[in-house]
Amino acid sequence: MATIGVICLSLLLLSTSIHYEALRLLSEVLPRIRIAPRSKLIAVLLTTFAAHAMEMLLYALVYYLIIHQLDLGTLLVDYTGGGRPSMSLCFYFSAETFTSLGYGDIRPSGPLRLLAGAEALNGLLLIGWSASFAYISMERFWERPGENP
Repeated sequence: MATIGVICLSLLLLSTSIHYEALRLLSEVLPRIRIAPRSKLIAVLLTTFAAHAMEMLLYALVYYLIIHQLDLGTLLVDYTGGGRPSMSLCFYFSAETFTSLGYGDIRPSGPLRLLAGAEALNGLLLIGWSASFAYISMERFWERPGENP
């Protein structure tokens, strides 16, 4: 259980760092580039989406390694006959968990359950951070009536 705890903490720090760097880059670059203000909002959305995808991929890689190398649990899938999960299944589970979607068709077992819970909380916080950043960006870059574009 200590191993999973260390992995959880490491992933929380790493995914938060990825997110911080993506938002910091946007904060530095967007005011300097010469594109339409509303196009800057598209850049915010695409960049935050890419950051979230990278964070989900990071969790998926760790799920895969924990299952295949450390043997600290597995993903139980309702619609298959068993076997070890593929990388694509780990990514699907990660995306489902990160976004707190929770279809319930895949369930973690063993110590892997703690990592899934940590990912859900981490995803909730990072998605909230992205939403706040997008709102601030809209306040900053959105054209108001009577202003020149």
